[in-house]
Amino acid sequence: MNASIHKAMQAAVEHHQAGRLPQAEAIYRQILQAAPNHPDALHLLGLIAHRAGKSEIAVELIGKAISVNPSSPTYHNNLGNALKDQGKLDAAIDSYRKALVLKPDLAETHYNLGNVLQEQGKLDAAVECYRKALALKPDYAVAHYNLGFVLQDQGKLDEAINSYRKALSLKTNYAEAHNILGIALQDQGKLDAAVECYRKALALKPDYAEAHSNLGSALQDQGKLDEAINSLRKALLLKPDYAKAHYNLGNALRDQGNFEAEVESYQKALALKPDYAEAHNNLGLALHRQGKLEAALESYRKALTFKPDYAKAYSNLLFTLNYHPDLGAEEIYLAYQEYDTQQCAPLRSTWRAHSNDKNPDRRLRIGYVSPDFCSHVVAFFAEPILAHHDKSRVEIFCYAEVKKEDEVTSRFRQLADHWYSTVGLSDDAVAKMIRDHQIDILVDLAGHTAHNRLLTFARKPAPVSLSWLGYGYTTGLSAIDYYLTDEACAPMGSEGLFAEHPWRIATPAYTYRPAAGMGEVNSLPAQQRGYITFGTLTRSVRINHRTIRVWAEILKAVPDSHMVINSLNFKDPVMQERMVARFAEHGIARERLEIGCQSPPWDVLRGIDIGLDCFPHNSGTTLFETLYMGVPYITLAGRPSVGRLGSSVLQGVGHPEWIAGSEDDYVAKAVELASDVMRLSKIRSALRGQMENSPLRDEEGFARKIEEAYRRMWEAWCETGDNRI
Repeated sequence: MNASIHKAMQAAVEHHQAGRLPQAEAIYRQILQAAPNHPDALHLLGLIAHRAGKSEIAVELIGKAISVNPSSPTYHNNLGNALKDQGKLDAAIDSYRKALVLKPDLAETHYNLGNVLQEQGKLDAAVECYRKALALKPDYAVAHYNLGFVLQDQGKLDEAINSYRKALSLKTNYAEAHNILGIALQDQGKLDAAVECYRKALALKPDYAEAHSNLGSALQDQGKLDEAINSLRKALLLKPDYAKAHYNLGNALRDQGNFEAEVESYQKALALKPDYAEAHNNLGLALHRQGKLEAALESYRKALTFKPDYAKAYSNLLFTLNYHPDLGAEEIYLAYQEYDTQQCAPLRSTWRAHSNDKNPDRRLRIGYVSPDFCSHVVAFFAEPILAHHDKSRVEIFCYAEVKKEDEVTSRFRQLADHWYSTVGLSDDAVAKMIRDHQIDILVDLAGHTAHNRLLTFARKPAPVSLSWLGYGYTTGLSAIDYYLTDEACAPMGSEGLFAEHPWRIATPAYTYRPAAGMGEVNSLPAQQRGYITFGTLTRSVRINHRTIRVWAEILKAVPDSHMVINSLNFKDPVMQERMVARFAEHGIARERLEIGCQSPPWDVLRGIDIGLDCFPHNSGTTLFETLYMGVPYITLAGRPSVGRLGSSVLQGVGHPEWIAGSEDDYVAKAVELASDVMRLSKIRSALRGQMENSPLRDEEGFARKIEEAYRRMWEAWCETGDNRI
């Protein structure tokens, strides 16, 4: 009988190895009828059940095999695989560990254990397992691949890329490895290399929907929007229920200015995957741009429900709250305090005392952290400071979260003493870098804008930190010591609306360098047209029911006057008509409105007589541009500090008379300014000269002013030490 069973097992295994599973299964069952406790037959029949997706039967059969022969490491390994497929991860880990006790040099079991630990989020332990598997089997391509995947999750992109390349050196036709290598390179901003990887993956596997989608995403980052959309539509033809491709298509449509289609794509992604936090977040951004603030806030909150540590969604929520026309400053600040409690307070355990030399007079190491060291409006304000820093007093370090470098990036790089890219690095890694560099004062230039590094600041890597310039309001982070501002933006008594201590310098808290090619100031348009043209270059989110009502009142009070609204958001005809309809509710006819998008907008400004600032969130860079082109503007001094940016700029240029204290006062000032065309003409011809001679254009003077602030902050730390630890 034993000889017969042995012969039958040989035949069954031969069928099994050849892939003839029904024949193998039939023989295994015959053997078990004769010998119900035959361990190999039980085990191999269990493997067939596992392959067929019958994991419960597999667990039962392999478990019986182990009860007969508990000393087989292979049985324990394969039981772990079946338990993993059942979602019983702890039990699977237990089985793998039993296999390794019996045979510590099982590379496949180390690999399998790494898979489960990775799925549990135990990334360090998973890395250790993959490294053990590779030490035993250096040519294990899939282990190199998975090791790279975990390293990428840990933010160790260089190491991850190295692992993917090892996998590909062992298996050149590994389409999945080409694809994921592309993702890592794209995360580093190496777009050309990423595109090449995706194309290699598609050459090997033309129906690879994921690679088509990723290629579309990289092409979008390159600005090749038509090609991107084509790739994404190919992905969706291959896999119509692919939520990520719908999400990526939404992103490309956004960049194309097709905002309605963008929203539809995110909604399709969410219909397929309701817990898709990133799609909820980007839908929120789209609704934000449309001025649908309540709906945007709801989307961000859904994103945070599904992904509570989603820092981008939290930043977007806070950013959107700043624009809300009907919430008070105190109510908005409460949300910032919640952000600090939920996202940042847990990181206090990582804080360590700083060993920087407490000499109050020595040369200071200043670190600037920004995603906007490139062709971005922040450059108009940050570049003059770096250009005029006194290098005998300060040593400049730039930490750049810039994926697409350009000629402006090159200028910033030359102005810095030290330049470091933070793209692809984790917040822990960036914080360690800053601490290792012994930075004395760390400056955030982004606030809650896109690609910020606030969670690096939350780790307190430098003894003194402050936020300035890029955001216009508190970060909400108690880990940041100061908010650099002026009394116009943060009047005395407003300290309770800032997580940081407001450090006020003489108004204004900015200096501005105009963009190249703006051209000369022209004569007043009203003198040729015979009517006044009001205008704004602001984003749509700043235009709310309050601003529209006030602007409509001004248009009614100034006969035949027109209103220009021009910005990227109004590239979409649907957005244009939506704005027309909102003015129509207040009795303003379509022909009195000029709504669209022109870039650069210098000729648009040449056609405007009087600028109208937004509220409760004032405009930003466009206010400087408006004044520089000779156009006065009316602003409303509202809540600190985003509601007082316009006031700071006007005080800086020497025209506080254009600052209104109420909505009625705003209307009255605009109407009064429009009533005297000759006076407007004189203002226009004089305004650029006034600006050139004002603190707004004193680049060197402002550099000294900000360096003095840094010095006083440093002296305070030298006296008190790490007073926040």
